[in-house]
Amino acid sequence: MAGEKNTSRRRFLLGGLGLGVAGVGALVLGWGVLPPRQRLHGSAPLPLQDGAVALNGWLAIGTDGTVTLAMPRSEMGQGVHTALPMLVAEELDVPLSSVKLIQAPMDKIFGNVAMLKDSLPFHPDDQGRLKALAQWTVAKAARELGVVVTGGSSSVKDGWGPMREAGASARAMLVGAAAALWQVPAAQCRTENGAVLHPDGRRASYASLAQHAAGVDPGTPVLKSPKDFKLIGQPAPRRDTPSKVNGSARFGIDARPPGMLYAALHLPPRLGDTLAAFDAAPILAMPGVKKVVDLTPHLPQRGTSVTSCAAVVADTWWRAKQAAAALPTQWRAGPQANLSSAGVYAEFARLLDSEAGHAYHASGEVESKAVQGLRSVKAEYRAPFLAHAAMEPVNCTAQVKDGKVMLWVSTQAPGIAVDVAAKVAGVDAKDVTIEVLLLGGGFGRRLEVDMIAQAVAIALQCGGAPVQLVWTREQDTRHDMYRPAALARFAARLDEHGRIASWDNKSVSASITHQFLQRNFGLPGAGPDKTTAEGEFDMPYEIANQRIAHVIADSAVPVGYWRSVGHSHNAFFKESFIDELAHAAGQDGVAFRRAMLVKHPRHLAVLDAAVARAGSPPPSHAHGVALHQSFGSIVAQVAQVSVENGEIRVQRVVCAIDCGIAVNPNIIAQQMESAVLFGLSAALGGEITFQEGKVEQSNFHDYPVLRMGQTPEVETVIIASAEHPEGVGEPGTPPIAPAVANAVFSLTGKRLRSLPLRLG
Repeated sequence: MAGEKNTSRRRFLLGGLGLGVAGVGALVLGWGVLPPRQRLHGSAPLPLQDGAVALNGWLAIGTDGTVTLAMPRSEMGQGVHTALPMLVAEELDVPLSSVKLIQAPMDKIFGNVAMLKDSLPFHPDDQGRLKALAQWTVAKAARELGVVVTGGSSSVKDGWGPMREAGASARAMLVGAAAALWQVPAAQCRTENGAVLHPDGRRASYASLAQHAAGVDPGTPVLKSPKDFKLIGQPAPRRDTPSKVNGSARFGIDARPPGMLYAALHLPPRLGDTLAAFDAAPILAMPGVKKVVDLTPHLPQRGTSVTSCAAVVADTWWRAKQAAAALPTQWRAGPQANLSSAGVYAEFARLLDSEAGHAYHASGEVESKAVQGLRSVKAEYRAPFLAHAAMEPVNCTAQVKDGKVMLWVSTQAPGIAVDVAAKVAGVDAKDVTIEVLLLGGGFGRRLEVDMIAQAVAIALQCGGAPVQLVWTREQDTRHDMYRPAALARFAARLDEHGRIASWDNKSVSASITHQFLQRNFGLPGAGPDKTTAEGEFDMPYEIANQRIAHVIADSAVPVGYWRSVGHSHNAFFKESFIDELAHAAGQDGVAFRRAMLVKHPRHLAVLDAAVARAGSPPPSHAHGVALHQSFGSIVAQVAQVSVENGEIRVQRVVCAIDCGIAVNPNIIAQQMESAVLFGLSAALGGEITFQEGKVEQSNFHDYPVLRMGQTPEVETVIIASAEHPEGVGEPGTPPIAPAVANAVFSLTGKRLRSLPLRLG
């Protein structure tokens, strides 16, 4: 079938990308000489109504002048349903309020190119042909893959080109149509507020020109110069706020197709246990219960938290939940029955002792004779597994009827969701329809499609009725794909002037990419994985002799992408050790960093801006500083910390960011606040531990998130920039843990090298 061919091609390309730079050469052969796939015109028409006219694959003009924009990215609170329409409205010269969104079809022009391009393990300072060739080739591969996905703080970065081109192209077509009707040169016309105007006073609305414009050749789109921006760079209110305030916003859990049934899971007590037997008879006798289903045959058997389970279907979710909890089951112990957190860290230590690891970055000689006699400073840091703990519980609603599948789901990866639904239902991908609803938090958890496979497998047994599967909070906490635990060792030498003469860093953790490719595409994990060492190997500090390596550990614990991924813990390791070295050298932490940023003026400007805004701490408080670059953006944070009754209290955080052109300053400030609070939750309380194969945490009482009374004041400083927009959703998370830890040291003299941060 066509769907099988497309999936095979996708698996081949992903397999090449999964090998990192080594795979780029294979991808170049055969098709690399072909021109890059365009991203303006899709292969299928937009799903339009009421006489709207499509002017390219992204947008259409309605009879009332409304601009319909195909939205390929999921809104999970990060503001992309506001920021991305701003790009189109700017180039098209229409009010933002006139742009309405429809879900983009599954078409390659909507694939996320920037997210895959950014996966290459190059240092930001690297230059040369290899990096240019690799980026060009991966961008081409990403266009061929056309994976519609939201993640990696890439939405605005990826949409900056094609969405502006879509607006500019449509504008040129409308101008061309007006010029032809008026028999004047197009250069004499200008656009404003959804209309084409001529100096002689003639005016034509876009609505009146749309039909004529559809046949106009726009030529090569000409984009506005930033000096001419009227909307981009201005604070615009969030478009999704009113519906979230009045309750009309629809999240995945709000799906209510007619005749819907509800499903709840009975999950294994330990990681890796398999369902040996269950007794459905007493459950089927309970009120409202319709079905008891064994899902094991439909679930991935590697790299996931649930390889075997049962489900109960009922007429209400509460009845389904109660029945699922009462289901008599027998479980067969899996290979992780003796898994413990202590064992994980012991294995990490063994690997660091015995393995050299893959060197992601090296310069100079860390063990040259010139540095061997200098003062040595060593330290070891560690970070735990973390759950995503999104507020909207994991859920998916699915219907399988007449050879077709319908999905209602809050997902970051609709393209992957369609593929897995088709596989489970045994249909072609073109027979799967998906409605992507708002996400009540994603943080990487909804890049996974396990809940979709489960919901479709259940719906297959329900005679064509739609079924909504909802996980409990306890299930979500105990059966997540977790942020990897990690262990890192540092050894540095200081010269007689207190400068870093050598820097040797080796860390160990599981590979998210290897597991993700295995469980979602059936591909074996191979080669290096940038996410394991990002935030360590790509630091900006100018140190002549350095080596940064990582050892990939086989993990019995399923791991997945968590907000800011490897940066989330590697920034803590790196920035804490930088502070240790500053203290060992008898220097102020800010001055110590500034001396290593001579060739990095953007980083220096961000650091200086944060420190200047923070001022001096009040009595009994201390400031801690961290500087980190992730997802293309540079962030510095100053945390103001006190200690009250033995508890760490963060009173204020100043966050400065250089993210390139600030498309919507309001959203950037909101995302910095969100990222700081998300990172603080992990820094002060987040920890998933294992004992005898079981997760020891279950809900917010023992996996705490920041409460309102613990929330600090967060001030955001946005550095003016004319550079290409970079990531915003995640870069604010990595620096907060080291900033707090460094403040605690300044205040108490205690160096905290493990997360979560505890004084006791």
